[in-house]
Amino acid sequence: MDTPRPFAPRPERSAESDADGDDAVDISAPEPMGRHRLKVPEPEPLTAHGPARVIAVANQKGGVGKTTSTINLGAALAEYGRRVLLVDFDPQGALSVGLGVAAHELDTTIYNVLMERGVDIREVIRKTNVSGMDLLPSNIDLSAAEVQLVTEVGREQALGRAIKPVIGDYDVVLIDCQPSLGLLTINALACADHVLIPLACEFFSLRGVALLMDTIEKVQDRLNPDLTILGILATMFDPRTLHTREVRQRVEEAFGDLVFEAVINRTVKFPETTVAGEPITTWAPMSNGASAYRLLAREVIAR
Repeated sequence: MDTPRPFAPRPERSAESDADGDDAVDISAPEPMGRHRLKVPEPEPLTAHGPARVIAVANQKGGVGKTTSTINLGAALAEYGRRVLLVDFDPQGALSVGLGVAAHELDTTIYNVLMERGVDIREVIRKTNVSGMDLLPSNIDLSAAEVQLVTEVGREQALGRAIKPVIGDYDVVLIDCQPSLGLLTINALACADHVLIPLACEFFSLRGVALLMDTIEKVQDRLNPDLTILGILATMFDPRTLHTREVRQRVEEAFGDLVFEAVINRTVKFPETTVAGEPITTWAPMSNGASAYRLLAREVIAR
């Protein structure tokens, strides 16, 4: 590993960050060289809705904040007047649980929409506590779909066929992918317009990005030539440690403008929101974590 570059001393924490223990908007960490914070304008209100842009939130490494980012980005987009559909495409059902849904008790989920003829997706979609944001839930049943789809014709397009009837009802569809590069993730990439990559500011997360990029290129070549990388989101950032600052700097040097200005810091509030079954924008609307996801939402809309 190269010798770490020196960083400027970290300024004193602000009173706001001391008050809530939440530095999600990275105001205290020194800026990496070559990067300048941009003011992202408030999005214009929409006069009509649909058809949706489909965004796959993907990274084959687990624990990088995919589900947390899907929930909170969706809620922030809904605050800006966008109609949002969250698709839980992970058999663990973490996205559903994170929105207060008892996933293991559901009679119908995305599995039924994928694998059973005659199931109306609109009857499976559920309202959430966030106005303008709906959920297509999942549970452990989805793990069987990956095995069953292997023998299907056009197996990589199964998710695209499933969500097609409701694309016109929403402005954004966010797909929370499982932490692997298996058939379910390939389905998400095959039907998506864009990929959003949450990347934890840790060395091993950085090493895994090359494999994900290789998979994205193969999907572009063979299944979905219109797929683009929307951006890379730095998560689990701790401005107090040299390691996370170094990783963040290397990500920005490698990917440049693909890296979002928004940075998601480590904070105790995100586990609290999971227990509450709410996004941070409603659980702690004035927190820096909520502000960070609102900035991300503005960037997503602007891109």
